[in-house]
Amino acid sequence: MRKSDRLFQLTNILRRHQPLTAKQLAEKLMVSERTIYRYVDDLSLSGIPIYGEPGVGYLLSEGFELPPLQLSPGELEALIAGVSFTASLTGKDFAASAHSLLSKIEAVLPSGSKIISSEDRVIRVPAIHRGSETYHVWGTVHSAIETKRWITIDYNSLSEVETSRTIFPLGLFYWGGRWTLGGWCELRGDYRDFRVDRINRLELCDHEGALPKGVSLSAYIEFKSAKLD
Repeated sequence: MRKSDRLFQLTNILRRHQPLTAKQLAEKLMVSERTIYRYVDDLSLSGIPIYGEPGVGYLLSEGFELPPLQLSPGELEALIAGVSFTASLTGKDFAASAHSLLSKIEAVLPSGSKIISSEDRVIRVPAIHRGSETYHVWGTVHSAIETKRWITIDYNSLSEVETSRTIFPLGLFYWGGRWTLGGWCELRGDYRDFRVDRINRLELCDHEGALPKGVSLSAYIEFKSAKLD
């Protein structure tokens, strides 16, 4: 990452989380504390109103605002590709949020930095997912994760055996061209993965069973990582 990008990142971090010590900033930017001291000097010399308070950390003067959003052509292209992916391969509500985000970003871009027109885009994501059952299931699963709701599903395994499961959903993962739901399966009493395109029926449910202590998305990811080692 370029030094100018690091300085911009440091300024944004302070805007959101100030005050922060040099050690905390170093951890967030994954650099040394000595580098943070140099960055702070560079920002001060460039006119950014940053100052340090002993025993507290670094702060920005109240009311400080960054200039209008500046994005390079490559950054704009990456943004559009990400929005296209989200709009095409998730669910209806999430797709609407992605398009809304793109409109808001375009509105604050300075003159001359406009979103690439659809005719000029060289990176494209097919929208065939929108016509599939997965497109509708995805939104319900995402909602269940956000609201911490149990779900019941009829699931068709890769061996073509259908089972009914009660699941506490934890996360949605996209790999190998497929969405996978990771969650806690009550039937197995363990973490399990379910391909979203193989869910035949899905409903939110008011499950009375208690979720075992320690079950979480981070614990699920650790569980998956351990299996790969």
